[in-house]
Amino acid sequence: KVSVPPVSGGTKGAQDGTLTFMCGGEEKTFERAEPVLSLMGGKVARCGDNGSGLAAKLANNLALGIQMIGIAEAFHLGVSQGVDPKALNAILNASTAGCWSSRVNNPVPGVLETSPASNNYQGGFASMLMRKDLNLALNAGKDLPLTLGATALQFYNLLTSHGYGAKDFGVIYEFLTKKQ
Repeated sequence: KVSVPPVSGGTKGAQDGTLTFMCGGEEKTFERAEPVLSLMGGKVARCGDNGSGLAAKLANNLALGIQMIGIAEAFHLGVSQGVDPKALNAILNASTAGCWSSRVNNPVPGVLETSPASNNYQGGFASMLMRKDLNLALNAGKDLPLTLGATALQFYNLLTSHGYGAKDFGVIYEFLTKKQ
């Protein structure tokens, strides 16, 4: 049996060998695949039966899409009130708001030189792909009250309709700051 698990970590994770593999399926199949997948990634997890890897991927990207909007909005507030964005990033990352969207993929240009934001939002995870994943997540959870996910999807729909679809999803910061 062959299973192709969803991954998280993007192009950079693939280059650095730090991908997360989210596997669904039989335990025996997972035990055979895990050593090979471990060569390519930092984390290989069996999530449950067939389909559970995809469910984990959708849940991860649902949280990530919401998280990026929150970080972008927090920076919009802080910077508009005169806080230096690098100082704010240091505070967030040392405090309870620190997360992947602030530590690795910060949406503010110049805060992290390795972030797509510092490269005109090129590279990274395209906004249109985040929109696709949020649609998939909301469809998978159509019987659940995924209110924040539905609201996040509206933001990524706006990004795509305003020509930001191919840019990294951190471009939400640029979109929010231009709406003033």
